[in-house]
Amino acid sequence: MTATIQNSRQAFRRTSTVFAALTMAAGAVGSLAVSASAQSAMPAFPVTVAPPLAKHIKTWDEFPGRFEAVARVELRPRVSGYVEKVHFTEGALVKQGDLLFTLDKRPFQIAVDAAKAEVARTQAQVVFAKADLERASPLVETKVLSEQVFEQRKSSLGVAEAQVLAAQAQLHSAELNLEWAEVRAPISGRVSDKKIDVGNLVLGGQVNSTLMATIVTVDPIHFVFDTSEADYLRYARLRQSGALPSSRLAPNPVRIKLGDETTWAHEGVMDFIDNSFNQRSGTIRGRAVLPNKDDILSPGIFARISVYGGDIDALLVPDAAIVSDQAHKILYTVNADNVIVATPVTLGQLYEGLRVVRSGLKPDDRVVIEGVANPAIRPGTKVAPTQGTIQPPQTAAATKGSTAEK
Repeated sequence: MTATIQNSRQAFRRTSTVFAALTMAAGAVGSLAVSASAQSAMPAFPVTVAPPLAKHIKTWDEFPGRFEAVARVELRPRVSGYVEKVHFTEGALVKQGDLLFTLDKRPFQIAVDAAKAEVARTQAQVVFAKADLERASPLVETKVLSEQVFEQRKSSLGVAEAQVLAAQAQLHSAELNLEWAEVRAPISGRVSDKKIDVGNLVLGGQVNSTLMATIVTVDPIHFVFDTSEADYLRYARLRQSGALPSSRLAPNPVRIKLGDETTWAHEGVMDFIDNSFNQRSGTIRGRAVLPNKDDILSPGIFARISVYGGDIDALLVPDAAIVSDQAHKILYTVNADNVIVATPVTLGQLYEGLRVVRSGLKPDDRVVIEGVANPAIRPGTKVAPTQGTIQPPQTAAATKGSTAEK
């Protein structure tokens, strides 16, 4: 009897366990069904889509670089002497020929006076030699004086005349040294601080001469930058096709933007392309020249240059539609089933406030231009697109203004 009761209890426990498991499984299936039903019932997210704006534009390629003076001169004396006076304000603009330094002129003036005396002495010898030769001429004809003596007197006149020339050359040299005792600006530009003070001895000449100051030109000014081999080849192909003249032969336009500027405020032209690539960096040096009448540009300033790269048929989108995915740029497009698709693209320059898409986008793609910031918008998301248009910001603002007035 007792064994029968125990068996009945064990059977009941087993039945209860199975029933509980079946109940939990049924509940889970019911939850999944409810979740799937809820998901399928979720409304599509609203977004605004538009095809990219197709436009024929001028392309500009950007490169970093820095300004350099068109000419830079190290001011060094041509003669040695003691600095007697400084005539310029450090950092000021100077003109070609302005007096900058004066050396002690007394030794050079003494040399000039001595050279003048030597010229006078040799000229006196010439006068005497001419008179002596004139006296000898009739004596030779009467055979009173031999031909040999006459030729000696003629030779003495030639030597005296040569000595005059040598003395005059020595005088010119002494006068030149006296002139060089005044150190003047060889070019117009901005002068640096003085590297030597009054009372110091400076060494002149071609070797180990003393640096006194430097001068750099101000207007115009050069901008130097490096381009890659790929950019160089692209420009070369454009030249071959006739789409863009070579910057070695034509002054192609450039624009420059300083670090604190938001627009390309400075315009110039290309004037030089180097003749070879740098073997270490694999780049080639280019140079532009531009005016600097307001003197805001200075050698050594870093900036960005925009070089004209020819005309192209481009597709434009707003920057707000671009999504960054690690190192890639992506545009969200909507397919025929109204599902978000991530489209990798290669971007180019800004044009009238819109971004150029170089590759990855087709003219008939529907680009999401509003709603990208919604965190629910992801690839594979079902959306409810509304048709819009892409316009440059200025055009869009003018359109809104006219609509508001109405």
